[in-house]
Amino acid sequence: MASCFYLNLYLVFFLSCVLSPSLAQTANSNLPFKAVNLGDWLLIEGWMKPSLFDGITNKDLLDGTQVQFMSTNLQKYLSAENGGGANVVSNRPSASGWETFRLWRVSDSSFNFRVFNKQFVGLASQGTEARADSNAPGNSETFEIIRNDDDPNRVRIKATNGLFLQAQSETLVTADYGGSGWEDSNPSVFKMTIVKTLQGEYQITNGYGPDRAPQVMRDHWNTYITDEDFRFMSSNGLNAVRIPVGWWIAQDPTPPKPFVGGSLQALDNAFTWAQKYGMKVIVDLHAVQGSQNGNDHSGARDGYQEWGASNIQDTVAVIDFLAQRYANNPSLAAIELMNEPVAPGVTLDDLKNYYQAGYDAVRKYTSSAYVILSNRLGEADPKELLSFAGNLNLAVIDVHYYNLFSDMFNNMDVQQNIDYINNQRASDLQTVTTSNGPLTFVGEWTAEFAKGGASMEDYQRFANAQIQVYGRATFGWAYWAYKCGAQHWSLKWMIENNYIKL
Repeated sequence: MASCFYLNLYLVFFLSCVLSPSLAQTANSNLPFKAVNLGDWLLIEGWMKPSLFDGITNKDLLDGTQVQFMSTNLQKYLSAENGGGANVVSNRPSASGWETFRLWRVSDSSFNFRVFNKQFVGLASQGTEARADSNAPGNSETFEIIRNDDDPNRVRIKATNGLFLQAQSETLVTADYGGSGWEDSNPSVFKMTIVKTLQGEYQITNGYGPDRAPQVMRDHWNTYITDEDFRFMSSNGLNAVRIPVGWWIAQDPTPPKPFVGGSLQALDNAFTWAQKYGMKVIVDLHAVQGSQNGNDHSGARDGYQEWGASNIQDTVAVIDFLAQRYANNPSLAAIELMNEPVAPGVTLDDLKNYYQAGYDAVRKYTSSAYVILSNRLGEADPKELLSFAGNLNLAVIDVHYYNLFSDMFNNMDVQQNIDYINNQRASDLQTVTTSNGPLTFVGEWTAEFAKGGASMEDYQRFANAQIQVYGRATFGWAYWAYKCGAQHWSLKWMIENNYIKL
């Protein structure tokens, strides 16, 4: 009998040692997390607190602003012929991609104009003819936008030769006009239309410039999230935070321009406060070099998605830096390798190669921290990472669920939104939650929905439906965001005003 007892004891011990990663992952007593994103803190998203940009001159002409110029004399739009690589003309009756220019801000009023195929507008060698065939901006690719005092969207464009760009004819645009005046017949006058703007970290730091940006950012970091906020979160049922950061944090305190140093100290503070109040930290690499989705929250300069194989080594270096710094901190729960890569711009092969290298970098320093892999948005199969992640220990798949950003939600009433959560979102989450695969994490969701005019009770019901469904995620969920100027996006406001109770 004794031998049978010891045999059984040995079998129990043996099985406990060889549990699959997916089973072993469930042992963490903190799971599933009830977390919140500290968005717009260490990585700026201007829509969340627009007043941060108020002190910038020409704040509507930041890096990445997309503009179109119509000649008031010809009543035709400037265009980069063929999208780039040829002359600039002024013969388009309407504007689309080739007629749209993305600004690179050089100063408060001087800019480079990047065209559809990513070249820059400049002047022909030894001449004044405008062309869009330069692969890098220099002196001759820099133009000053001079705005009319009475109508800021009525502009003249001065080249570095001191003369103005003029539409001499539909096929000839030159920088050789020396006259003045704002009348429609003036060939140097254009009507500027702002098509789209970006308000991210690049835009705010380059907008304020090297003299002002450091103080603006330090003031924001020191006041937006504090020790008191962690106390509030902990006392209201939250046990973790997801903190978006940008790739330049790894080069703090002297990151490449225009970014400014200091965000790393703020992240250190977050770990201190988390430990003080018994919370965990998920460090989320939200902005990667080259931009994985073109959005302002990806640190993009001009909205182009350019992250790819050539960026993998540099991005892994950021993960290595973060893992080494926080691996032994008791508050570290996980490191998320990338936020919201978008398909097909980010290929699955490149993403898997990066995720494997990023995972290996984390494992150099810690065997207990989770590694989170964000699903691709766009044209991607939500299950495409399951088999890959299933071979990694302590791996998590991050999905983001918003009843927004799609026409299908625009006319849904409150009950239809709730039904969508209870049916479609529940099914979506179940699809990526497998018994022998990675854990699942609803890393972003909010109580806001597309159709406005709802009552407090409506928002309570909608939020509660999501809490119930997303509570089934095996790693947990994280609300977007803790603070936000838009009330229903702010979990702090929702808790204080009794819209959400945890």
